[in-house]
Amino acid sequence: MGVVGTRGDTQVALRLTVLGCDGSYPGPGGAASGYLVQGAGVALWLDAGPGTLANLQCHLSLDDLDAVVLSHEHPDHRSDVEGLGVALSGFAGRDRSRSSVPVYAPAGLAGQVYHGDSPGLAWHEVADGDRIGVGGLGLAFSRTDHGPVTLAVRVDGEGTSLGYSADSGPGWSLEALGTGLGLALCEATYCADEEGRSQHMSARQAATSAICAGARRLVLTHRWPTVAAGEVFEEASAVWGGPVDQARIGATWEVGGEGRTGAAGRPS
Repeated sequence: MGVVGTRGDTQVALRLTVLGCDGSYPGPGGAASGYLVQGAGVALWLDAGPGTLANLQCHLSLDDLDAVVLSHEHPDHRSDVEGLGVALSGFAGRDRSRSSVPVYAPAGLAGQVYHGDSPGLAWHEVADGDRIGVGGLGLAFSRTDHGPVTLAVRVDGEGTSLGYSADSGPGWSLEALGTGLGLALCEATYCADEEGRSQHMSARQAATSAICAGARRLVLTHRWPTVAAGEVFEEASAVWGGPVDQARIGATWEVGGEGRTGAAGRPS
């Protein structure tokens, strides 16, 4: 793949595609957390919530998947890796010529996955502070403010970066992934009136975290299906100082060297 593409004279080094973005459980017609990150010739599946394996195949053959990263053990972030294990094994009746797909996850997660012992999956434990390379991409992990061990991840590729908060309460900030993020994909589960209800961030807290990290673009994700998209948008935009964007299935962002910006427009 190499460089994903160009926008004017600006090199676009990473592409983010949303496979699912509902918080905690999928709403009607939705899918839980899952994202395709492409760049430097690498295709990375970042979190594998329910519904995301089906959506992944709308954009990529499973034979072209280079690695999977799972942030934590909650089913809304990892359940579809079980289907991947089936698809990449003899259970699916396929004669595979490629090697196993690496899966990077916190310690102990592999043992919770049905078909986790599939020959198509090669498990690798990662922890807070770890840095790894996947082809031409560099990944760095940071433990967030969430119940089970949960790892946010920074993806660096060809002069730009993407930061993914995974699940976190406000006791952690995107700053922990380093400053200067080209794009921050941050959970905004609800609005400020529900802060403290659980170990998640409100839209206000997400925008504050992205500003402190010096992010150039902010995409909100993990909104509970019962929370109005418009309310989350308005709250985050007021803090950000301009329109932010919200993840939606099939949406794609290209991350290059652009200045600080937001998406154009209010969610439908």
